[in-house]
Amino acid sequence: MKKKILIGFGGLVLVLIIWVAYGLFFATPVSPPATVSYNEGGLEITIDYSQPSKKGRLIFGEESEGALQPYGKYWRLGANAATEITFNKDVNFGGKAVEAGTYRMYAVPGPETFEITLNSETDVFFGAAEPDYELDVVTIEVPVQKPTSAVETFTIGFSSTDNGANINFSWDQTMFQVPVTIQ
Repeated sequence: MKKKILIGFGGLVLVLIIWVAYGLFFATPVSPPATVSYNEGGLEITIDYSQPSKKGRLIFGEESEGALQPYGKYWRLGANAATEITFNKDVNFGGKAVEAGTYRMYAVPGPETFEITLNSETDVFFGAAEPDYELDVVTIEVPVQKPTSAVETFTIGFSSTDNGANINFSWDQTMFQVPVTIQ
């Protein structure tokens, strides 16, 4: 009798393991992964992130209003895994010096400005967990702008400038940009 119970329990555990593995590695995520790259004038920037969608929700706002991403709280700049940015050269990120390399990038939203931080902790699969703040490299503050129309899916892109690029972030009724130049 004990043998049958153990076999049944073992089968149940095996099914659970297969289900979790399928969900992590094979199922299509609700917020699909995306990679955007910039390569101009010797400057190369790559950003890996995931793209959540609005789906009728309040995205940025007060916690008391039920905002998906409340003001003043950590946000991984996407969904799923932590957002990562890579620079091939030493750069000025929002006017502050940053060495070439890969960084975890996150934000703290506000109604008028967003704080954007680069952190040296990388390869973080579950980006919902807050970073080790002792590993923050640089934090900048950027003003919030309003797009001409609501943006359904969180998007990061680039636009060229005379001496580098702007990283453009857009979602719902919010957009902001971070200038990046070669040192």
